[in-house]
Amino acid sequence: MMADNNKQSAEDSHLTTHDAEEDARNRDILIYVNGELVHRDEAKISVYDSGFMLGDGMWEGMRMYYGKWAFFDEHMDRLFNSCKSVSLDIGMDREGVAEALRKTAEANGMTNDVHCRLMITRGPKAKPFQHPSLSRWGPTVVIIMEHSKPVDTLQQRGIRLATVPQVRGLPMSQDAKYNSHSKLNCVIACLQAEQAGADEGLMLDPHGFVNTTNACNLFIVRKGEVWTSTGDYCMNGVTRQKVIDICKANDIPVFEKNYSLYEAIGADEVFLTGTFGAQTPVAEIDGKMIGDGKGAGPVTRRIRELYKQLVMDNVA
Repeated sequence: MMADNNKQSAEDSHLTTHDAEEDARNRDILIYVNGELVHRDEAKISVYDSGFMLGDGMWEGMRMYYGKWAFFDEHMDRLFNSCKSVSLDIGMDREGVAEALRKTAEANGMTNDVHCRLMITRGPKAKPFQHPSLSRWGPTVVIIMEHSKPVDTLQQRGIRLATVPQVRGLPMSQDAKYNSHSKLNCVIACLQAEQAGADEGLMLDPHGFVNTTNACNLFIVRKGEVWTSTGDYCMNGVTRQKVIDICKANDIPVFEKNYSLYEAIGADEVFLTGTFGAQTPVAEIDGKMIGDGKGAGPVTRRIRELYKQLVMDNVA
């Protein structure tokens, strides 16, 4: 029993906002690869693929509730806007994407608590070089769906953040609004956080104001007010926008503004937003406890319940 407890303690000592409960059904999922559904062990793309070679591609993370994808239109707006901006032809319209998602979910018998990663790359290249014109055979489209529920521990313990040197870039270097395959800056931030003994990295914007983590958008609560970044340097998160909308619709003061690490550390509550975890409480920043350090505070809990209702209304 002692050994089991030690093992569990070690597993819980490091959590991320994407930790999910183990589900044996995921061992035999079928994955959509360019129109075909294949067992996960057989799902392959070319080593010449532009996504593998250069990180040249876009993706969307979505969740299914009761047979429907939450906020599907908003996710498609972001995907098609991103692909258009980098001249990446998906090769299908929204209805085509919806049908590919439907076929994949049906083949896997999935209807609820499903997480999807839809990935589009510029496709295989004629030669292993950078120029986009070398991708001559159309895009690569991959859909991975898993039975996936966030671990309960996240809500009880919260995430530990460490401020990292890696920042979100300026729009003219690599706009954070692109949900691109090229995530090296976020990977570096995650590594820096781990080296500091934290779960995820708190990334500042180019001017030193609080921005996001390496994986999620970030909100703080001070004296009943909800603050988040200006949005100039962060991913235009669907869940982020829904939280802002929820606050406005329910008389919760909300502000998109510049604020410093000083104000974040002194906040009453801090939480992260993302499609997978919805709203995840932050327990500490740079080793300093947020609030009582015991998970979600009252404002976060209220927003979480309102968000659940919004999801249910959207998929009803």
